[in-house]
Amino acid sequence: MTDKKEECGIFGIYGDPEAVQKTFFALHSLQHRGQEAAGIASSNGENITCYTGMGQVSRVFRADRGFLEKLTNPMAIGHVRYSTTGTSNPANAQPFLSEFSRGQVAVAHNGNLINATLLRDEYEAYGHIFKTSNDTEIIVHLMAKPTHVTKPDPLGHVLNHLQGSYSLLFLFEDHVVAARDPYGIRPLCIGQTKAGCYCIASETCALDAVGAEYIRDVEPGEIITLDKHGLHSRFFVTPGTITPAHCIFEHVYFAKQSSRIFGECVHEVRARCGRQLAKEHPVEADVVIPVPDSGTSSAIGYSHESGIPFDMGFVRSHYVGRTFISPTQDMRELAVKLKLTVVKEVVKGKRVVVVDDSIVRGTTTKGKVKSLREAGAKEIHMRVACPPVKHPCFYGVDFPTHEELLANQKKTLQERINYLDVDSLGYISLEGMLSCVSFPPDHYCTACWSGKYRIPINNVVNKYSMERHQMQLFDQLEL
Repeated sequence: MTDKKEECGIFGIYGDPEAVQKTFFALHSLQHRGQEAAGIASSNGENITCYTGMGQVSRVFRADRGFLEKLTNPMAIGHVRYSTTGTSNPANAQPFLSEFSRGQVAVAHNGNLINATLLRDEYEAYGHIFKTSNDTEIIVHLMAKPTHVTKPDPLGHVLNHLQGSYSLLFLFEDHVVAARDPYGIRPLCIGQTKAGCYCIASETCALDAVGAEYIRDVEPGEIITLDKHGLHSRFFVTPGTITPAHCIFEHVYFAKQSSRIFGECVHEVRARCGRQLAKEHPVEADVVIPVPDSGTSSAIGYSHESGIPFDMGFVRSHYVGRTFISPTQDMRELAVKLKLTVVKEVVKGKRVVVVDDSIVRGTTTKGKVKSLREAGAKEIHMRVACPPVKHPCFYGVDFPTHEELLANQKKTLQERINYLDVDSLGYISLEGMLSCVSFPPDHYCTACWSGKYRIPINNVVNKYSMERHQMQLFDQLEL
């Protein structure tokens, strides 16, 4: 599914002579979470050095220009980005490096702060100057506030002012700090290298990339400190007082198939969703094909449950970036054609079940169906491994507005079938999807399907929507 943007990815490591190089490789493994910008900040124990740039990791840190060598230090944090909040420009690339009364600090953020604009307005009214338009910068302003600095736990006090989703990494001159919001919306895990160095990552695939062993997840509401004395933990909320709201869309789409998030293997969860989808929406067909890569595991599950043979009807080009980067719909559609090529021999003259992870706007899905028709598919049965997306997300997924969502534009199933030009269309039920994960149903956020927002948005919504509209206009001017 290519109708929405990605998450951000973060990685941090302490006490490793090759910390920067390992951060580079970890960010490569997290590239699927954001291709808009990348950056690494490192410290020698006294001074922080930071380098960021636009584009993919390999483009930002070209080996022949020696950027990694200039950053070499024993502790580092890194970030790959897309813009949930803030325009697409170099100033918004992370980590965000700043300085306040307690010294230098670099911050990397995965998530979205729904009260960032309200806090920013308040601070600007008191004369604060902001360098960027992203929501991460407000965290540093909160940290620098004199009344916050004097608190027994200044960072914990600051985090209690934030509303929304956040997995955070802070690099101070002599230590690394990680924090996760009290609802645990975004994933964050702890690993340890063979040499005993601790690291923090958005997904376990980053730990695998640097040869680190997964230890455990950072708990919701937990602050982890990595320093010369090892790993230390504390909580800024009372553990167990808030029911988690893990973003189940991480399992549906964002996370890499080889990762473990929220305690489960992503591939196995998606395969179970495919099996459940086959139970809820069986059909007579000749072949099951996925929309790669995020639809592949679900298609395998659908094939196993239905007994219909699995094959690769689409071949993905890994040299085309995720299509949200394209500025116009025409360019996005062209990018989809370049990214996914139909294997005609697999689908010609056959009844085809197409399994995708999700449908949001539906425009790119329509293009895929058209390509299958042109390749000679006899019938096309679309099966979707998550329920219809009906509501925007305010916690870090850049879903469109209500008006742009296909499930709102085309209210009935038949209207969606006609629009996509498929022979049938079946979505997994919300209950069915929740039966495929291990935590109780109330431990997941399902707002984009149910409209039930676990973190109250109230008056934040209009402010957020207005800001988002303004950012889109600014992006168009920049382009």
